[in-house]
Amino acid sequence: MSVAPHRIPPEPSWRKPVGMLGIVLYITAYALAIAALADWLQGLPRLLELLVYAAAGIAWIAPLKPVLLWMNTGRWRVK
Repeated sequence: MSVAPHRIPPEPSWRKPVGMLGIVLYITAYALAIAALADWLQGLPRLLELLVYAAAGIAWIAPLKPVLLWMNTGRWRVK
């Protein structure tokens, strides 16, 4: 009995480990950059400080979309 062609697992890709390492390094660098701004941000009014941290907490994900796409498809952009 042979295995159906649609059941054969795909070959492992080197893109996923490389992409994950890149993501970990990016998040570490991003967190360190935001932490380096902490002293400067403390001088701002509390509401503005909250808005800056909220924006920084959301903004880190946007640059990861092309990386995640590349990890899964091998392309940087959707055709």
